Amino acid sequence: MITQFDSSYVGHVDMENVGYAGTPINDRWYSNEQLLTGLSKAEAQARLMDKLGYGALWMAEHHFQPEGTETLPNIILIAMHLVHCTERLKIGTGFNIVPMWHPLRLAEDYAVADFYSKGRVIFGVGRGYHTREVETFGSPLIDQAANREMFEEGVELIFKAFNNERFSHQGKYFTCPPEIPYRGYALKELTLVPRPQKLPVECWQPIQGGSMRALEFMAKHGIQGMVGGGSAEGGIVQKLVNDWIAAHKKVKGIDLIPGERMAIGFQFHIAKNREEGIREAHKYYEENMKMFGELRLARALTDEQVVAMRDPKTAVTAKLPTLDDAVRNGGFLTGSPDEIIEDLKKLEQRLPGLKRVTVNQPMSLPGALALEQLEWFAKDVMPHFKG
Repeated sequence: MITQFDSSYVGHVDMENVGYAGTPINDRWYSNEQLLTGLSKAEAQARLMDKLGYGALWMAEHHFQPEGTETLPNIILIAMHLVHCTERLKIGTGFNIVPMWHPLRLAEDYAVADFYSKGRVIFGVGRGYHTREVETFGSPLIDQAANREMFEEGVELIFKAFNNERFSHQGKYFTCPPEIPYRGYALKELTLVPRPQKLPVECWQPIQGGSMRALEFMAKHGIQGMVGGGSAEGGIVQKLVNDWIAAHKKVKGIDLIPGERMAIGFQFHIAKNREEGIREAHKYYEENMKMFGELRLARALTDEQVVAMRDPKTAVTAKLPTLDDAVRNGGFLTGSPDEIIEDLKKLEQRLPGLKRVTVNQPMSLPGALALEQLEWFAKDVMPHFKG
């Protein structure tokens, strides 16, 4: 049963000329003054969500994006500011890109945030999907196997540091501590100072490909899964839910209820009716697709479609994904509040273990309109669900 609604914000400027026929993503270039508005919008959204009764605001770590699309770098640092701007809203650092950190620096930063926020900052991990970001920091992404290895070892090390007063680690990418003399003795163990106050640490990770290896790794470490949320192109795939249940049965020997230990994310746009919602939001959906499709997060796209989206002249004649498709597939909620409530009630029936839903807005949606949509959703949709 759905008891909590969250939302996400990854940082973007208010864009002009959006949609498939609009400015190509690689032709966008904003000034530092414009890029800083992404930080201001995060604060405005957090303040409003806090007043309206949302559960958590989720952010994502990104770097070097003058195109104005994902403009939040150190999300633990930003989370600490947002905690001090709000009273009860939790701030989700979903997701810290583990291969771009030394795992122990990330563990320390989170532990400090956990203390000062009194537990209102939620931990999250991810592998990354921008070569410009991950490879610039000296870690692999083009080599997907190496990226996965580095991510998995980094997460293992983080949880060792969280859960043990003393720990050591010897792996392919990290040796902690190094074998060196220290104050007259041979260094053999380390202690994270400080460690998080509440253990085990609540941790979330996005589910993109949904391989059994990834799902079993998450189950092993007690990591909860977030499905969709802006980059996914549609729908709740029953196979993914079944595989999630199977992974926990195999690794932990527990029987999950469908939807348990998961959060399901949707893009949304409320309007008078479904047709008007599609008409109002289609250009923002298309701009969102231009950004994420190029990065292969919309897995249904062909190479030809990705190339077509780079040029507005070819984009308008190519058979590209439409908002109508996304609504029909169940990945985008639009229409009147009653229509959206009906869709979410059907989701409850399919996934009775689901407690959290994340309602997100397409990349490029103007800040003022985003706040209006969040307020409308809170007033006319959220009261129909317990929590």
